[in-house]
Amino acid sequence: MQCERLIGLAKSWYTSVRNETMAPARMVQFIKQHVAGCPVCKEDPDIKDEIVKITEVILPDSKIPKAVRMKKEQEDAARREAEEAEADEADDDDDTDENEDEDEEFVDDIEEDEAPLSEEEEL
Repeated sequence: MQCERLIGLAKSWYTSVRNETMAPARMVQFIKQHVAGCPVCKEDPDIKDEIVKITEVILPDSKIPKAVRMKKEQEDAARREAEEAEADEADDDDDTDENEDEDEEFVDDIEEDEAPLSEEEEL
């Protein structure tokens, strides 16, 4: 945050939230109202990301709008699926190497079995 006034206000509001004299949602609302009317905050390129981070810290999950929670859950699920797919691919690569080794051993066994028998083995 580049706005010193907002930093001071946010500290004061957060103290009120911790003392349970202000609702967390009200703090987020006050931050958004300040940003909407402050010329310094309007020019801050990172302010929206910072508001999101503050909201995640301040608001319990049950108070975050359902649409936002659903979107985050979908993103988390997609990320987990991608990680699992990568892990499966790595496992498949390992299995392929093991199968190649087994194939080579099998071919060696067959070649030994097909070797001509010596006179002692024939008896």
